[in-house]
Amino acid sequence: MRQIVLDTETTGLEVKAGHRIIEVGCIEIVGRRLTERRLHHYVNPERASDEGALFVHGITDELLADKPKFSEIAADLLEFVRDAEVIIHNAPFDLEFLDAELARLNLPPFARHCAKVTDTLREARELHPGKRNSLDALCERYMVSNAHRTLHGALLDAGLLADVYLAMTRGQDALMMELDTVSAFDEGVPIDASLLIVLLATDSECAAHDAMLDGIERQTKQPSVWRLAA
Repeated sequence: MRQIVLDTETTGLEVKAGHRIIEVGCIEIVGRRLTERRLHHYVNPERASDEGALFVHGITDELLADKPKFSEIAADLLEFVRDAEVIIHNAPFDLEFLDAELARLNLPPFARHCAKVTDTLREARELHPGKRNSLDALCERYMVSNAHRTLHGALLDAGLLADVYLAMTRGQDALMMELDTVSAFDEGVPIDASLLIVLLATDSECAAHDAMLDGIERQTKQPSVWRLAA
């Protein structure tokens, strides 16, 4: 399934106070690899940003004055996320703003335009209970460099979240092997197992493997499937 990492910036924190989206950034992942596809729009919110929000994102009202309104970028956004899993950090916040913008256009809520929505904040809290799970904290935990992040930005933050998400979900599924029997050169020729050369792991390689499994078990808080199957 295509995955789209999404982030927004807004004029303030409260939809009920009339705050609006001012920036949308999306990055595509296919097969757990970042692609070159991006979607990025600044949006004219038709109102001023709160001082607190401006301090966070630095996007001035003057910069947004000549930008398209949300109604002008909605179709582009919905087409980009269609049939994809959309990954958002603290998804309820962004979804509330997206749903409010779509409601103004008499369109269904955002989640009905994509396959599913995944909240990385909720997943991080399950993996790391009692710890800080902000995007900055996760960047530090998973060694994703955010040194260039002096201000928040939708596309910048989506890029950081994409790297964090891939690191956070690498876990055991990255170690699972494809068990489907594939014929040689995809031409239906069975592989003769007796011709395969078996190289046994060295003691140092076994020790490194055990250390990696220890790390996975600390992170997932459950036994490794490799050890259960042994």
